[in-house]
Amino acid sequence: MANFKDRIIRAAKLDIRLYEEVEADKGAMGQAMGLVVLSAVAAGIGSIGKAGATGIVIGTITALISWYIWAYITYFIGTRIFPEPQTKADHGELLRTIGFSSAPGLLRVLGIIPFLYGIIFFLTGIWMLIAMVIAVRQALDYSSTPRAIGVCIIGWIIQGIVFWLFFSIVAK
Repeated sequence: MANFKDRIIRAAKLDIRLYEEVEADKGAMGQAMGLVVLSAVAAGIGSIGKAGATGIVIGTITALISWYIWAYITYFIGTRIFPEPQTKADHGELLRTIGFSSAPGLLRVLGIIPFLYGIIFFLTGIWMLIAMVIAVRQALDYSSTPRAIGVCIIGWIIQGIVFWLFFSIVAK
């Protein structure tokens, strides 16, 4: 298994070879999940000034659930609705690559600095979205970046609806 720190840096640098590597490495699931947790904790710490300390726990749990759901939705959309002829993937490949796309989220810990919160969360959000598109493109063996963007947007919308419905039901 490759060095975790090296993989995090390569993922944040948007290294396409890294996303291919973790797609193929079934042993990288623990690293991917660990990175999702670390990114969520970083966001929780970075938003303590806005959400308080409970944001760390809620944020971590939400990030893990979100990662799993988004990977499954992306897998379904990418392999069943919008596949390219060479598309061949399984849910684990999406979990691993999408997990590593959360690497830029580690910088959200800097949001704890009051005047940096908004800009840090905005920039890392864009960075993570770009990483997500790369992760999806590589995991689904797409030759088209616009197709990967479309799959990510559709998956994001569907996930948003799922979470909205869930929280609407739970909040009652």
